[in-house]
Amino acid sequence: MIWLTWRHMRTQTLWTAAALAALAVYLLYLGADLREVYDRDIAGCTAECGQAARAVADAFGTPLLLLGLVLIAGPALLGAFWGAPLITRELETGTHRLVWNQSVTRTRWLTVKLVLVGGVSVLLTGALSLLLTWAAAPYDQVAASRFEPLTFAARDIAPFGYALLAFAIGLAVGVLARKTLLAMAVTIALFIAFQVLMATAVRPHFAEPVTETIAWSDANAVGTIDSFGIGPHGAGIQGYTITDAWVLSDYITVYKADGTEVDEDDIAACDQQTLHPDECMTSLGAVFDVTYQPADRYWPFQWAEFAAAAGLAALLIGLAFWRVPRGIN
Repeated sequence: MIWLTWRHMRTQTLWTAAALAALAVYLLYLGADLREVYDRDIAGCTAECGQAARAVADAFGTPLLLLGLVLIAGPALLGAFWGAPLITRELETGTHRLVWNQSVTRTRWLTVKLVLVGGVSVLLTGALSLLLTWAAAPYDQVAASRFEPLTFAARDIAPFGYALLAFAIGLAVGVLARKTLLAMAVTIALFIAFQVLMATAVRPHFAEPVTETIAWSDANAVGTIDSFGIGPHGAGIQGYTITDAWVLSDYITVYKADGTEVDEDDIAACDQQTLHPDECMTSLGAVFDVTYQPADRYWPFQWAEFAAAAGLAALLIGLAFWRVPRGIN
């Protein structure tokens, strides 16, 4: 069984391994180059550190973003090209009538296929994820945004769960659809839907967010204000970042000390006194509320996402093990 499984998957395995090996070499080069720049321009800087950090972000942000996208798309492709054809290829060629009538039971056949083909897909994706995590570590330290959707999904252990789930989706859809091209298309669509749903609707609620009231005078000590101005909802902050945390608030309304919103009249009064915006807000006793997931929840969220993907994968694999011995002829 092991030899037969290798014969079936050796071409796709060798091509995939070659592509990933080339990608791994590039990651090693990129990681070494990034560390050299980081050690030279940031690790020992005493002045203009912000400018050096922006230079690093400009130089390495795009390559790391593209590599992250490759890693996020990789499990979907492995699920479509490895998981989906696992059953449908036998059904479309008719070889299942021979294979499943030998001394090897259907359950054992599926187990060997799952362990070898699925295991290889998980290990390849996971190894690439860990290598990308290593290569991008100095950049992630500078960017301090590990909860960003494309960063979170391409680092550490979450991709292991994605790879297992993508393969399980392909396997289960193949068992139900029994057509290779249809199963491949549905696998990709379902996996993309899972990732979007996880990032937008599930991940923010792994734990109850923290809501903190921040005085304007402390705003730049706690985090960084991206922009501030008067909008249709009054004075507000558009984009507030806290190092390594996940800020869920989008437009943040600013309030005066008496609890009323800062409005255009307040800004106009400050302009007449030629006060700087920070001086103006401080003089008004301005405060604002920020809702966020703290930085120390990163690893619990990683494990939660891995567990969610692995748990769903287990259910889909269980469906395949129930279906194959009973309903496919």
